[in-house]
Amino acid sequence: MARAMQKKVETPQTEGQAVRPFGMKDKLGYLFGDFGNDFFFILVAAFLMVFYTDVFHLNPATVGGLFFLARVWDAVADITWGRFIDTRKATKNGKFRPWILRMSVPLVVSGVLMFVHIPGMSDGFYLAYAYVTYIIWGTLYSTVNIPYGSMASVITADPVERTALSSWRTLGGNLAGLIINVAGPMILFVDNKVDPNRFLLAALIFGGLAIACYIACYKLSIERIVMDETNKPKANLGKTIKGLGKNKPLIWFLISSLLFMICFMLISTVNVYLFKDYFGNAKALSMVGLLQSVAVFVALPMIKPLVGKFGKKEVASGGLLLAALIYAVLYFLPNLTATQFIGVLTVAMFGYGIFNLVIWAFVTDIIDYHEYLTGLREDGTVYSIYSMARKIGQAVAGGVGGAAIAAVGYNSALKSQTGETLQGIHTLGTLVPAIALLAVVLLIVFLYPLNKKRTEQLAIDLAERRKA
Repeated sequence: MARAMQKKVETPQTEGQAVRPFGMKDKLGYLFGDFGNDFFFILVAAFLMVFYTDVFHLNPATVGGLFFLARVWDAVADITWGRFIDTRKATKNGKFRPWILRMSVPLVVSGVLMFVHIPGMSDGFYLAYAYVTYIIWGTLYSTVNIPYGSMASVITADPVERTALSSWRTLGGNLAGLIINVAGPMILFVDNKVDPNRFLLAALIFGGLAIACYIACYKLSIERIVMDETNKPKANLGKTIKGLGKNKPLIWFLISSLLFMICFMLISTVNVYLFKDYFGNAKALSMVGLLQSVAVFVALPMIKPLVGKFGKKEVASGGLLLAALIYAVLYFLPNLTATQFIGVLTVAMFGYGIFNLVIWAFVTDIIDYHEYLTGLREDGTVYSIYSMARKIGQAVAGGVGGAAIAAVGYNSALKSQTGETLQGIHTLGTLVPAIALLAVVLLIVFLYPLNKKRTEQLAIDLAERRKA
């Protein structure tokens, strides 16, 4: 893909040597990158809210405000760091890999500090501590995640191999999710209550594993492609922004992804309270985490043949529609046991798991369309824009999640929540996702323009233009 616009030169770290062909080491290396990222990302997404409400005793709406402000800042940090990386020249170890190695330890240390509880401090201290540690962690996360996400474009230029990297990345994230969602509740909760010492222990364990994964990503990956900087035009932010503004697939995909991310993060936040309070069984979250990963593993081998036959847009919207219908069914079945609820929920997780597996392929198509519109191949910029949209989605989800939990009357000081609060939590965990996922389906089906036929034609048109 990249070879059309700029000349490839030999990668500095292999200059004068035979370059190892792209293969399993690269796939494993890229898998380990998201494995490392998601050890803390999923831990934070699933359990930091309940840590703040039940250990620091912060108001859920206040926590939601923190999440919102921090994610907005992170969205800015993503773009800033992405542009910074683009201005750096490749070193003997590559352009992106060194940043993953350099910033991984500070990132993990800041993550562990989030879960440190100093007893006997004031409410103001806990709130200030939460703000400082959470925002520092989010900023440092950008310094690792942006180079990691951009690295796929320099590991290989072959579109098929890049698709393989995307699949292995998804697998790495799901493996981390499997470990955290299954082992996390067993470690974190004692007698159905949050234990601050257990949270710190989990942070230390997952932090150590994250660093090991980042090292593996660095060691196993090779940046094979370095662009010739000699005749490269100066970066023109105005031209880039103008091109992005005309990219309708990008605009509608960003809106759809933002809404999906809000829904996905809200589900993750509410599920803790749904099982801890509504079902009275926090450790059942382990089974949810296990079956969520199983659903993705089952869907994984189906994606390539389904997309080949029907197209990315069609397969992704079909999966989300299935998930929306299942959440609606769960809303009208309020008397299910935790086990019965999880059994039905697994079908919904299979549905939105399909969307998660296809999502990176959407980004590739959008990058192609940007090149088609502007003649510029700007993988890193487009990826940063997408990453920013995800952060905004997380920001909104953090604010909405905290406000929603507070709105239904959740009170951490009560031994058991009121019946009205429990019903509100059930609605947040079922009907709200059903409506949000259905909205995403409608956006993709009616407004996202790159269906199977148009995507195939885009590939043909780009190939002809590059050849010319």
